[in-house]
Amino acid sequence: MNNTVSVATAVDELALGETFTFDELVVAVERNRGRRLRIVELAELGVDDGLCAVWLGADHQDLILHAHSDSVLHRQQFVLHELAHIILGHNFDEEGQAVDFLLPDIPKETRLRLLRRQNLDTAEEVDAETLADIFAAAIRRSTRNSSRFAEIFG
Repeated sequence: MNNTVSVATAVDELALGETFTFDELVVAVERNRGRRLRIVELAELGVDDGLCAVWLGADHQDLILHAHSDSVLHRQQFVLHELAHIILGHNFDEEGQAVDFLLPDIPKETRLRLLRRQNLDTAEEVDAETLADIFAAAIRRSTRNSSRFAEIFG
């Protein structure tokens, strides 16, 4: 079953306000999902296949693997995009049965997401990127606000 929510609903349900840090977002996702979220850089990711990040859901935790980038903002966007898929409830579980046979050791939802990543103009990918951009803007505003505070009050 695919329990998707709209981008606007997802933002409201997180109850983070208009500005928040990356860490606050991760804590909110963990709280909403009731499980741990690990984020790990995997240097080999993307080297040959162009894959930037992938979300793997296990029974008791979520894992986001992301490629290396010299840009912190670029790496953050990789992760924000995957966080958006998690928050939007993009399970991708209603397609493709051949991958069950071909890739049996990788969870079905992950296999389908990996295969669908090649088609970036699907509604799910557009929504995930939109939500990731909203997150990035809120994080930037948070950074500006905190740096201004330090500038004024030392």
